Amino acid sequence: MTSIFIVSGGTGFSGEQLLRTALAQFPIADVEIAVIAGVRRPEQLESVVAQAAATNGLIAHTLVDVDLRLTLDRLARDRGVLAVDLIGPLLAQLQVVLGTDPAGQPGLYREQNREALERTEAIDYTLAHDDGRHPEGWRQADIVLIGVSRVGKTPISLYLASLGWKVANVPLVGGEPPPELFRLYRRRVVGLTIDPDQLLVHRRWRERRLKVSLSGSYSNPLKLREELEAARRVCLQGGFAVVDITNKPVEVSAKEILEAAGR
Repeated sequence: MTSIFIVSGGTGFSGEQLLRTALAQFPIADVEIAVIAGVRRPEQLESVVAQAAATNGLIAHTLVDVDLRLTLDRLARDRGVLAVDLIGPLLAQLQVVLGTDPAGQPGLYREQNREALERTEAIDYTLAHDDGRHPEGWRQADIVLIGVSRVGKTPISLYLASLGWKVANVPLVGGEPPPELFRLYRRRVVGLTIDPDQLLVHRRWRERRLKVSLSGSYSNPLKLREELEAARRVCLQGGFAVVDITNKPVEVSAKEILEAAGR
């Protein structure tokens, strides 16, 4: 396995994205990427160069501070480590073309585009934590939606993410609910409920779309009501707010969820 260290004065996001774009051309390569962000002092560079030397790794950096770039190049050269400057040559050419010096201040792009970047991060988080995935990351969520299958968790989650909120959604499907739910700050967890007849319509539509009959209880009106009642008990147990989304557009449901979560 090859170790590649992304060194940045900011978050390292742009350097990592560029590296991953390049690595897509090497689909069989076994690579471990480590992002070393917020580098502002020479002693931080000494540490990463030592790590790269110990693992025979590569350093790729997006340092906009000239002194730090030169220091990293010197340290890497002294230790026999290959260091690739991803930003320096471009800054030098832009300096000539634009006739002005670069600011040399890390994080400016993120600061200038904070709102758009936060929305992108929220969408990425929400997609990664759809349908109960990665419970270890639920603590980072702004809101955790819970409810039975087809109650509308995913579309509402994605709508909230488009507004910049990180949302995890967790299905309540029989048995015991995930214990991680009850370790979260209860105000962040919001249960969704819906009129049983409307839920039945949603589930039968899904069966028709899939052209398959799912488990016998999936669209059984009696079992469906039992599921909704079990979900209600989970919310009662955890002290979670409940929002009824029956016959409501996504925007209205989202507004009520934000209010219930204190957002």
